Amino acid sequence: MTTILRRESKMPALTGANEWLNADPLTASDLRGRVVLVDFGTYTCINWLRTLPHIRAWEQKYGEAGLVVVGIQTPEFAFEQSLDSVRREVTARGIGWPVAVDNRYEIWRAFSNRYWPALYFVDREGVIRDHHFGEGRYEQSERVIQELLGLPRDDLVSVHGKGAEAEADWAHLNSAETYLGSERTQSFASPGGIGVGEARAFTAPQHLKLNHWALSGSWAIREDRVVLTAAGGGILFRFHSRDVHLVLRRADDGQTVPFRVLLDGEAPAAAHGVDVDGAGKGLLDDDRLYQLIRQPDRVEERTFEIAFHGSGVEAYVFTFG
Repeated sequence: MTTILRRESKMPALTGANEWLNADPLTASDLRGRVVLVDFGTYTCINWLRTLPHIRAWEQKYGEAGLVVVGIQTPEFAFEQSLDSVRREVTARGIGWPVAVDNRYEIWRAFSNRYWPALYFVDREGVIRDHHFGEGRYEQSERVIQELLGLPRDDLVSVHGKGAEAEADWAHLNSAETYLGSERTQSFASPGGIGVGEARAFTAPQHLKLNHWALSGSWAIREDRVVLTAAGGGILFRFHSRDVHLVLRRADDGQTVPFRVLLDGEAPAAAHGVDVDGAGKGLLDDDRLYQLIRQPDRVEERTFEIAFHGSGVEAYVFTFG
């Protein structure tokens, strides 16, 4: 059955990118005659990462039929403007389609976009015919691609993401994204409050309520992050989810920093994420999202703790899955 898709607007020109990866700079006129999927993301965003297996599968299945995927990497955090980091993540994630590095938000503003991830479906005449913000709606999105390509309603792709790209365990997800900087954080439990300014010593309460977090050791609080100023400091979070992720960076691109993760005060064992081992040991070496916990069986309310064996650590946001 064919669905009549609405005509939304002409696709903007795609001009203003700082850099293009995997292709020479593209414009809307270059893509005329092709069906285009424009994908806005930023490489530390767990919601965008969980859409990637679907986009890869669509590009592989429908590329020869005329589908072109165009990625737009628009940074949420200032450090995501690093071209080297974007190149690293594009390679690590197996992204072979053209990617515009949109550090100045020019393409973002041209689309009047506000979300990571955001998908825009463009027909052969260069008209946006559908869009979707956030995760999910994969079956409907693939049906839109089939219709714009003039293909029959064929079987849909089968996708099983790995690591941080795996679909969330929505049925047991009771912890929400939590930013750590003063501007957007909530439920901070260390005595003395979050504050902003010079480094000071924090302590964590003996018990945390669900979805509350705390610091231990010497930290400086910034608007968008917390910065560890002496080795041995840690972050604690009481959570209820299968997965725990944390966006981390080495301040000023300094030395790698070993860390240790505990779950209810013990090594995570089989509940370790892809970026730690069963003993909870890991290494902060790049500015990216780290998967630290994946509970393999029953999902329970637990207390997560990470301690860093060096200073110069910046932590931005917890996400769960």
